[in-house]
Amino acid sequence: MNEKYTEVLSQYELEILDVKRGRGAWLCETDQGLKLLREYKGTIKRLEFEDQVFLQLEETGHLSVDRYVRNKEGEILSSAEDGTRWIVKNWYSDRECNLKDSKEVLCAIERIALLHKMFRKVKFKDEWNLGSILVQQPAEEMERHNRELIRARSFIRSKRKKSEFELCVMGNYDVFFDQAMEACKGLAGFCEECGIGEGYLCHGDLNQHHILMCTHDVAIVEFNRMHRGMQMEDLYHFMRKAMEKHDWNLKLGMSMLDTYSKVLPLSGADRTCLYYLFLYPEKYWKQINFYYNANKAWIPARNIEKLRDLEIQQPMRNLFLSRIK
Repeated sequence: MNEKYTEVLSQYELEILDVKRGRGAWLCETDQGLKLLREYKGTIKRLEFEDQVFLQLEETGHLSVDRYVRNKEGEILSSAEDGTRWIVKNWYSDRECNLKDSKEVLCAIERIALLHKMFRKVKFKDEWNLGSILVQQPAEEMERHNRELIRARSFIRSKRKKSEFELCVMGNYDVFFDQAMEACKGLAGFCEECGIGEGYLCHGDLNQHHILMCTHDVAIVEFNRMHRGMQMEDLYHFMRKAMEKHDWNLKLGMSMLDTYSKVLPLSGADRTCLYYLFLYPEKYWKQINFYYNANKAWIPARNIEKLRDLEIQQPMRNLFLSRIK
């Protein structure tokens, strides 16, 4: 094992049984269970913010998260001789949520709802007003993405000889751009009308990689993007990934919303936010943005397939949108 990691781990009250690489870090089997050791480049204030939130979650009820482990000095951050800084946190040996398994998806949705419900009970402290928890509002992000779509279209229009990918973009651009504009305008207007401000705490990066299916539980990990905002963004990001895997299956989509509502009822405002978030053609924007910022001389065939798949899925996607508005 690298001497640097041995040096860092020696600062903890842990008996190390085994160490291996994983998730861009070191997974450590210890006498106190599985731990994850990772280099850290952020601020200690950010770590303390996350840890204080975890403490309040523990006091509110049971929720498996990757809470930080303090060293022998009671510090949340440890340093190596070369100046690098490291964190250790509780970890889980179980696998990521399988989006192709409807039962696992619904289990994950139930746990997301519980997380949001517990987040709403967290008492926010003034010292938590850090730059890292104040993120760009969804409507502002949509507006920026729309400008990127316009730039990409202008670039493609200016080309005399267009590739297969570029022809595909020009063929379906209007449909997706109209949705992008409607979503941006609708969400901005809704937030202004309802006076939606900073909102509640959100995970900030909820996807299948951060939801671990344990034998008797479901764990949520990697809260490094936790912030104040619209919790529906968390729900949307996870649901969109699952819906894409299932070709926008309406039954699954409604089951996810029902499962969430049984733990934390969705208000009319929540459903309106979800509608505009789902209306925005995020995956279409991602393909165009990848094209515009990459080597345009060669576009992978898979990217062309993705654009065509989006067209094929449109009727089912529109049906789902009609049910949540």
